[in-house]
Amino acid sequence: MRTVFSEDHRLQDGKHELLEGQFMKAHESPSRAEIVIERVRSTKLGEVLSPSDFGLDPILKVHDKGLVDFLAVAWDEWAATGRTFDALPHVWPVPGLSRGALGRRISDCIDGKLGHYAIDAGTPIMSGTWAAVKASANVALTAQKLVATGERSAFALCRPPGHHAGSDFYGGYCFLNNAGIAAQAFRDQGAKRVAILDVDYHHGNGTQQMFYERDDVLTISLHADPRQEFPYFLGYADEMGVGAGEGYHMNLPLPWGTDWRAYAEALEIALKRIRQYGAEALVVSLGLDTFEHDPISRFKLVHDDYQRLGDRIAWADLPTLFVMEGGYAVEALGVNTVNVLMGFEQRT
Repeated sequence: MRTVFSEDHRLQDGKHELLEGQFMKAHESPSRAEIVIERVRSTKLGEVLSPSDFGLDPILKVHDKGLVDFLAVAWDEWAATGRTFDALPHVWPVPGLSRGALGRRISDCIDGKLGHYAIDAGTPIMSGTWAAVKASANVALTAQKLVATGERSAFALCRPPGHHAGSDFYGGYCFLNNAGIAAQAFRDQGAKRVAILDVDYHHGNGTQQMFYERDDVLTISLHADPRQEFPYFLGYADEMGVGAGEGYHMNLPLPWGTDWRAYAEALEIALKRIRQYGAEALVVSLGLDTFEHDPISRFKLVHDDYQRLGDRIAWADLPTLFVMEGGYAVEALGVNTVNVLMGFEQRT
């Protein structure tokens, strides 16, 4: 399996995030990608490629131009105020705060813009953010092209991750939805039906929002119950799509303490739905924060479970693109990631 990786991920290096009421060192750090690529190379998983530049057109197929334009200039506007530390929002337009015939208004001030587009205060913007974000999207698109042109699978080692980013918002360490961008690329290149399987510990709220009214991209997310975990406001089992998308989204929320046995049962439900759907390509949002020692998560998967996970995903028997998402037990992240990919390869 070939891996696509960009050194530009290092340009996103947040110093702090606000988590559960405390400012702390950012969990989403460059060391995450570095330890994964080191493991990819040491295990000789396959060739490592640099991404091509696809421009903004594939991004704008699924993301609002206002969000993309904002991300491109946010740091410059922040720095123009004289602030040299990372940019984080501090006020949000909750229902009742925004009025006007045209709906929610966008402030001229960078602080207002941050609150308009961000869903949390855990996703810092800095001088290198936009370059890292574009590179991450190009990583996904380059790996997608490998699969679309005949390779059985590919691994997009994306950083920053993407599944919390929606069509017109960012957050949860995510700025652009790499899996969603890749899924749309499969559609634009002729695949009639594409499935996205999100196995991150946290619900893929951005992916759900992005495709919720569509039937050409099936979205399924296995995650911690939003009654207990971020993003709290989406990810419930009764959210199944609307309009043309009704029945084409599935949430499988699981309680704290979930181990492989319970996880595997939910996974089988997801894979059976993917087979039933008749997808022509599969995009896996590969989060490894389901690990028992992840510092911000509460599932109980162990190292060997990730090889089982890869094996079961291979059972879907589809051209498959793996897109890196979360996972914050950094020392274990390379082993767990490659275990999934090797489990997939051994079955195929």
